[in-house]
Amino acid sequence: MDKIFDQLESLIDRYNELQELMSDPEVINDTKRYMKLSKEEADMRDVVAAFKKYKELKQSISDSDEILRETDDAEMQAMAKDELNSSKEELEKVEHEITLLMLPKDPNDDKNIIMEIRGAAGGDEASLFAADLLSMYSKYAEKQGWTFEIIDENATEVGGYKDVAVMITGNRVYSKLKYENGAHRVQRIPATESAGRVHTSTATVAIMPEYDEVDVDIDPKDIRTDVYRSSGAGGQHINKTSSAVRMTHLPTGIVVAMQDQRSQQQNREKAMQILRSRVYDYYESENQSEYDEKRKSAVGTGDRSERIRTYNYPQNRVTDHRIGLSLNKLDRIMNGDLDEIIDALVVFDQTQKLEQIQSGETKLF
Repeated sequence: MDKIFDQLESLIDRYNELQELMSDPEVINDTKRYMKLSKEEADMRDVVAAFKKYKELKQSISDSDEILRETDDAEMQAMAKDELNSSKEELEKVEHEITLLMLPKDPNDDKNIIMEIRGAAGGDEASLFAADLLSMYSKYAEKQGWTFEIIDENATEVGGYKDVAVMITGNRVYSKLKYENGAHRVQRIPATESAGRVHTSTATVAIMPEYDEVDVDIDPKDIRTDVYRSSGAGGQHINKTSSAVRMTHLPTGIVVAMQDQRSQQQNREKAMQILRSRVYDYYESENQSEYDEKRKSAVGTGDRSERIRTYNYPQNRVTDHRIGLSLNKLDRIMNGDLDEIIDALVVFDQTQKLEQIQSGETKLF
């Protein structure tokens, strides 16, 4: 813990510096800089307050120890012992609070997400599993009080999805669903399997924070936009106008096509929403790969080709391979009861980050 508290001493110096800067008229007049410093100060505020409390308690313990050593007065000794025990008990709580507060914050945790689910290896069965995952996340979102909206889909004839994209909005969506990023494997007997053999199929899940124009600055010159007539189900309105939109981000080659909305303008807005997230995710994935290589973390937003979880239907078991967690509750999990898995992943991730701080690999801020 000594390394941790050494870092906190320097954090207080920075916090005091920030408060001085924020009272500087020159900084106050520079709105952009002031907002940036305000956010940094706000991110530090709770941990600085907790560390100040920690130092007060350490001083109180030292004072009580000194009284016990230097006085023979029975009443003074009794009061000092009570104060000592109370301070030690409170110190434990404050130390635990600090360890949680000091963990590096993910700046995306408060964001909504765009989730893309794709049937991968396994043909029709993979597309059906993609639909099952979509249903699982829809039910989980409902339990969390989030809004779940399908914004793009490519259905298969058997009732599954080749790929489907959804927007999930609500309180701290990314903080809980970011761990779902990766390859999900299913083991079960397909409905079309006459011999009763268990087949293995996979679907991939991609989780991208929703970014707005402030977060992601894409040069309009880097986007090629094509419009065309929508096709498929949709009644008389569809096909009559060129309402479908295809956007291509030229530097990365990322393409987003949108035709599910009623008007071209709505399709443009949705397409741009997805494009921003995909482009940012593209560049972030490159940076994340470098970062993950350095920190060798077992849990994170992960490589999408990595098999992260297996759903074994015959044994009613779900196994998360990153943390070695197996639960014989597949039926409940597919019904949206994901809390136990997600909570375990959050705790594991926090533990990993804390170990990195203690070893000096990671700085607090």
